[in-house]
Amino acid sequence: MNKFKLIIGFVCAMLIAGCAGGPTHESTGEFLDDSVLTTKVKTTILGDSRLKLLQISVETYKGVVQLSGFVDSESAATRAVELTRKVKGVKSVNNSLVVK
Repeated sequence: MNKFKLIIGFVCAMLIAGCAGGPTHESTGEFLDDSVLTTKVKTTILGDSRLKLLQISVETYKGVVQLSGFVDSESAATRAVELTRKVKGVKSVNNSLVVK
């Protein structure tokens, strides 16, 4: 019985360690947080009549949002960055938007 408890304890410890993040990868919780942030940013951009969601790609890693894609003007790029910065939980924004 003691061996069984030891094995169960070891398996649980390995599962918890497997979910932990590091400097080069996200933990499970960070991944879920980033997914929520990405959705919030996309929803915010979609809600703005001056921006087109289909032209802007949004990716998030550890709270840092990367905007990429094409916009019609510099003001549209600036607007997308401003809206993204206002989303709660966004640590910073990397703007890789291209004006075409």
